[in-house]
Amino acid sequence: MARTKKPLPSLEWLQPRLKISRALSLFSFFALLALLLGWNLLFADLHGARIGVVLAIQLAPLALLAPGLLLGNARAHAWTCFVVNIYFIQGVLAAIDPSRVLFGIFEALISFSLFCCALLYTRWRFQYDRKKAGET
Repeated sequence: MARTKKPLPSLEWLQPRLKISRALSLFSFFALLALLLGWNLLFADLHGARIGVVLAIQLAPLALLAPGLLLGNARAHAWTCFVVNIYFIQGVLAAIDPSRVLFGIFEALISFSLFCCALLYTRWRFQYDRKKAGET
């Protein structure tokens, strides 16, 4: 039994959603970046570790994704959904530690927001591109 194709939403319906989801993705991305920088530079007890090494390890995945996110690439947003899970897990683990509860909660919430917004942008962007190419 063949499935019938679900019709794509109209371009007028997709355009505002694309703008909002991309803006929220970028906001969440930069908020996560600022949180990691601020926490490690101002509050973190690194037990003698070099701050540059810690920041390089934590920010390298975000640095790899940044060009694609800034350009609005749908595939970069899709990869962000995979990579941001690392930060969500780190936030949940940090929230268990009494000395890092606030940091952990903020990291988990921001990474969850980035995941959702990037996922929606990816979905809507591919639908938009398909609709613009003439698919019904």
